[in-house]
Amino acid sequence: MTIYPKLILDALATVRYPGNGKDLVSAGMVEDNIRIEGNKVSFSLIFDRSNDPFIRSMIRAAETAVRTYVGEEVEIAGNITPKFRRSVERSDGPVLPGIKNIIAVASGKGGVGKSTVSSNIAVALARAGYKTGLLDADIFGPSIPKMFDVEEARPVAVSIDGKDYIEPIEKYGVKILSIGFFVDKGSATVWRGGMASNAIKQLITEAAWGDLDFLVLDLPPGTSDIHLTIVQTIKLTGAVIVTTPQEVALADARKGIDMFLNPHINVPVLGIIENMSWFTPAELPENRYYLFGKEGGKRLAESMNVPLLGEVPIVQGIREGGDSGEPIALADTATGIIFNDIAGRIAKEAEKAAGNRAQG
Repeated sequence: MTIYPKLILDALATVRYPGNGKDLVSAGMVEDNIRIEGNKVSFSLIFDRSNDPFIRSMIRAAETAVRTYVGEEVEIAGNITPKFRRSVERSDGPVLPGIKNIIAVASGKGGVGKSTVSSNIAVALARAGYKTGLLDADIFGPSIPKMFDVEEARPVAVSIDGKDYIEPIEKYGVKILSIGFFVDKGSATVWRGGMASNAIKQLITEAAWGDLDFLVLDLPPGTSDIHLTIVQTIKLTGAVIVTTPQEVALADARKGIDMFLNPHINVPVLGIIENMSWFTPAELPENRYYLFGKEGGKRLAESMNVPLLGEVPIVQGIREGGDSGEPIALADTATGIIFNDIAGRIAKEAEKAAGNRAQG
């Protein structure tokens, strides 16, 4: 069997990189010096950044393609080396100079109430007198417009210093932007990762946020390209992790914390919010039923050495407030006070994080 470079390139041209939809060759990801020694083939694949989520899958796909196209005799396993054009980078300049604190609200998995928490935190911060913005960064499942009853709103462009910016919608003292304002609310958003990341970058950098004390980012669940785009685009003050008490949610929340603490990301975790902590029926206000387990968020906070910012019970009013567009933090009820207390703790942790960053 004779192996030559073009044969390897033809094999790699059958592998598509999910980030842009191009094959490895046309995307310029195959380093020129393919080395062939008998049946042994080695080369490098070039990725944009050192924590590209597709590194391992692309190496495996390239190995499979070479064996399939060239023959099973080829020695390729372990001979593909990843190289990087850059590490995860963040902007050195103040992309949003008028914003003092940018808080990312994240979760390891979906369904834990992250958007509900984000909405109520933003409202609570505004009620406390802080100038507050809220960016719905969940491109594929935007729910913030519904939670503020502004689904029919359509932001307009405003000219600032000769450049057009998107003017956020304002309600309850919170400036709001979401991809949900620009797409049909009844249709699915079917975009590749690159398109979603570009949309988020545009909502961040091309919006007329003005001067804010806090910009709250409601991130999509998990760890994805969108998260990386955000940390590359702006400097986050810190992240808040939302979880529910059961083990399956805690395991994913732990991964979310690990992502932010990764040396390449290096974003402080301000704390954990445990949602759906217990259920108290209206007719038995003294009773607590721990439907999803007890104190899981507390144990996670202790094990990861981060603060527990608060526990939010399962209360009908929270759901009703989200459905009607009137977040429960607007009300001076027991549950509304919980969110206002959590917002106060976030503000204190953000101040600490900013101080630590200034000293470092």
